[in-house]
Amino acid sequence: MSPWVKDPHSGGVKIPPAVQERVKQRILNYAAANYAGKYTRLGIRFRSQFCYVDAYTEPDVPLDFPFKELRVSREEYLERRRNTPLHLCRLRYFSDEEAWTLGFYAYSSEKYEPCMFPNGSFYGTPEEAFAISSMYLE
Repeated sequence: MSPWVKDPHSGGVKIPPAVQERVKQRILNYAAANYAGKYTRLGIRFRSQFCYVDAYTEPDVPLDFPFKELRVSREEYLERRRNTPLHLCRLRYFSDEEAWTLGFYAYSSEKYEPCMFPNGSFYGTPEEAFAISSMYLE
């Protein structure tokens, strides 16, 4: 029988409502202080041990975009794009509000991929996770 090894990218603990509120506010405050103007709103949702962070942006659509071929008006297309989330990351909770693991959303595979923090660890804060995943907001 092989020894048990803690895997930072499996398992976790259901996030209590009080922690959900605190971490949501931490992410919103950090984003407002450091990335204001790069998104129109953030979507932060919780499911069991996960915290998902999405951003919504104002679409940059050229005037000569072929709306007619899509059979949609410019306004309808812009509204659809405004309401389509830009997935940033997924945080996994292990009972420590300062040590979450990060799943970085990879659009190439449409999956959350394990990611290390700049300190070389698999564990970091929600603010550090947002900073890493903010590359999609550039």
